Amino acid sequence: MTARHFPLILPPSELVPRLGEDDLVIVDVDATESFLQGHIPGALHLDYADIIKVSKPAMGLLPDAAQVSSVLSELGIQSDSHIVAYDDEGGGRAGRLLWTLAAMGHKHYSLLDGGIRAWRHDKYPVNQELKEVTKSQYQTTFAGDAVADRDYVLAHLDDKNIALLDTRSPQEYHGEKKLADRVGHIPGAVNYNWVLAMDHRNSLRLRPETELRQEMIELGVTEDKEIIVYCQTHHRSAHTYIMLKALGYPRLRAYPGSWSEWGNLADTPIEI
Repeated sequence: MTARHFPLILPPSELVPRLGEDDLVIVDVDATESFLQGHIPGALHLDYADIIKVSKPAMGLLPDAAQVSSVLSELGIQSDSHIVAYDDEGGGRAGRLLWTLAAMGHKHYSLLDGGIRAWRHDKYPVNQELKEVTKSQYQTTFAGDAVADRDYVLAHLDDKNIALLDTRSPQEYHGEKKLADRVGHIPGAVNYNWVLAMDHRNSLRLRPETELRQEMIELGVTEDKEIIVYCQTHHRSAHTYIMLKALGYPRLRAYPGSWSEWGNLADTPIEI
């Protein structure tokens, strides 16, 4: 069985016996210092800043295909590589990498459930060795169906077949915490703080699927709708995107500009 048959949410126990497989690329999206102190054997480091584009005030935009192709080539990734991403925060940065892959049409990827925290908790090995990489010539193109830009969101505000899911804190959602010129949320959006999906007593692994699915249903986030997730910079909402994908939601998009764009524009509608 090849690495590309890994599930989207990959338990550490299933990764351990497969370390070193030829088509497997493990990517650590932690800070450089944390990576150097200890990482999963064979993992490669990726600077989170390399997979986002800043165009102030929007801070979390999707880079163009050439930039993403360059980043993936530096990691030696091929079009048929299976990428397993992790971080130390339960999957926000790692989820952003996987969403970027989805936006570029890459098919084979997994989120390490609980990331390095779960890996260490389960007493699996870490080391400080730096793996040598043979650069590839990865050429990716923009697939498009994972992305909702500002115009797309504006055009679908009154669409009953769309559900907007705001994954910021309740304080941000209700306008009690200000991180942009304007406060509040996109009209019609429902709030689900991204950290609620994690089991904080179990090394930040995802909570049981049945519980997560029921919470989504109670919010009106149902599989018959297209779901658009956002937060401040599409960092937190990237984790929610992967969670929903793992739950089997067939139509998912993310708004990468998120509130850093929407909340800093003078003419976008808001609710508080």
